[in-house]
Amino acid sequence: MTGFFDFTQAIVRKPGLSVISGLREGDGADPDYVSLCKEHDDYVAALRHAGVSVDVLEAAEPYPDSVFVEDAALVFETGALLLRPGASSRAGEAALLLPALKRHFETVLTMDEGHVDGGDILATPNAVVIGLSHRTDRKGAELLAILLARLGKKAVIEQTPASILHFKTGCGMIDEETVLAVPEMAGCGAFNSLRVLVTPEGEEGAANVLRVGSNVLIGQHWAKTRDMIERLGIETLALPVTEIAKLDAGLSCMSLRWQGR
Repeated sequence: MTGFFDFTQAIVRKPGLSVISGLREGDGADPDYVSLCKEHDDYVAALRHAGVSVDVLEAAEPYPDSVFVEDAALVFETGALLLRPGASSRAGEAALLLPALKRHFETVLTMDEGHVDGGDILATPNAVVIGLSHRTDRKGAELLAILLARLGKKAVIEQTPASILHFKTGCGMIDEETVLAVPEMAGCGAFNSLRVLVTPEGEEGAANVLRVGSNVLIGQHWAKTRDMIERLGIETLALPVTEIAKLDAGLSCMSLRWQGR
């Protein structure tokens, strides 16, 4: 029987030189381009090591944040959905993904109003959670819920704490019954049927983990969180994300993942 995290296919996009000008909160330092590309290469290698076939798209220089493909689309075994990212500089990214999505999916749905970033979408075994945030508004979330129903998916809308950029900045699935969350999100109503692990103090940045197959991909410097996960009998794979984190990004946003039929 195929597990919820047994992805077989993924889409990623190479980072362009323009990525160093990507969106971020505050006035943080620019990422180092060469180091960021190495982090991306290691990420793709980890997906392939897990048995995932990866479709690598060429860089899109006009869109600095286009390496973060998950913000512009959602994919499931039943079809794909083009989103409408909340930042104006990212408005053209969904259209860039359309040819690749059509190669892999017979059904590709589109949004025509509101805004939704894929970083605000958490898929669980029971529902797809849509987090309202600075980048995802109520109109977009409600339309997305309707479109998800067409793909056979139940949606739940939740509020992301104001201090957290994206819903998945503060949480990630560890297994089919367990979510890792920062303290501010531990009481989220959508997690009522799940076991909640709270990030250790000082390791809130570890929350954006990515389960692929039998492994949880996690930033390599979150030692306490890795230990906590491994004590559950789940293997972790530590990856460098230092440069990626300078763009307020993490592991989940760099790929679109699904179980092929």
